[in-house]
Amino acid sequence: MQGLHAVWIILLFALAGCTDRSFSPTVPEALTVGTSKTIFAATNRDPLQDGRFGSERADGISFLELTVSIPPKHQPGSLKFGYGNPDPVTEFTMAGRRSFEGEAAFSSRLRQELKEFPAGEQDVTVFVHGFNSTQAETAFRAAQLSHDLSIPGATVIYSWPSKGKALGYAYDGDSVLFARDGLELLLRQLRSSGAGRIVVVAHSMGGLLTMESLRQIEIKTPGWSARNLGGVVLMSPDLDVDVFKSQMERFAEVPQPFAIFVSQKDNILTLSQRLRGLHGRARLGNLNSIEDISDYPVEVVDTTAFSDEAESQHFVAATSPALLALLKGARETTKAFEKNQDGFRRILPGQIVVRDSAVAVALSGPPSSNR
Repeated sequence: MQGLHAVWIILLFALAGCTDRSFSPTVPEALTVGTSKTIFAATNRDPLQDGRFGSERADGISFLELTVSIPPKHQPGSLKFGYGNPDPVTEFTMAGRRSFEGEAAFSSRLRQELKEFPAGEQDVTVFVHGFNSTQAETAFRAAQLSHDLSIPGATVIYSWPSKGKALGYAYDGDSVLFARDGLELLLRQLRSSGAGRIVVVAHSMGGLLTMESLRQIEIKTPGWSARNLGGVVLMSPDLDVDVFKSQMERFAEVPQPFAIFVSQKDNILTLSQRLRGLHGRARLGNLNSIEDISDYPVEVVDTTAFSDEAESQHFVAATSPALLALLKGARETTKAFEKNQDGFRRILPGQIVVRDSAVAVALSGPPSSNR
């Protein structure tokens, strides 16, 4: 029965892949009805003749400024967008694209953007997408998440060359390894661009990419991550636990806070286990116990209780309206990403388990009337 369930998921992915996701037009007029959100992008996808970026791998890094129009009817946790003919009233829409000639021009524009915020909010949030994502979809998701959580400062996406196809899992896995150097380059550059803090938020397979890049940074420059990052957040990481532990061993000091959002109802990670023949061996993103990672100063946030009302069980933290409201309130009242805070254990309701250095918070679910 489990094998049949996995087959059904694969078939659903294949059917979803019939939609042409390769093209998202630029519609400047969308800003007359929607809310503008600037998304900076660094990508090692191949540039196409029409100005977009595809799924093939490029040798160098391109830097962009994308303008996303957030529809007036947007509800927290929801991400609706069209492809060839978007409706700006109801859908996230690409309203502008601008390419920079090089790192210097990109950094100059980023500094200009940061100056629009108060001194204590000139931060940069770097979003690293997961499997099966196009560049436009990544920009839309980053805009949705930063908007719904009212994250201050600038938002930057690292757009690595995902195939953007449901059956491109193996290609994406290789692309993650290909993209490690580019993410390292971006993080080091952001540190020199005047950002107050840099918080890295990675989803799914992007968690593997983030950890691999930070590992190689630590090998070259021990202690760099803790000195230069204001936090690391892995959301539903599609990452082997043993691999994660080997990566963590390379940190001279682990940046804080270091949060891992997990769910026991993550159907995509369950499929990942089966495709790998793991049969019950949890991925980091659906870990059900912190015993295996108890030696590390991390905070595991169990979002299982919010899964049923989330738009995506593989991205509960971004698609559950109730959880988004909880996280937004916690951030605004306690500045959860500040260093020297006790982190999520102080600000989120739920059962707390402490094992050596690790802390697990099993969040209390939303009221039944909201489900």
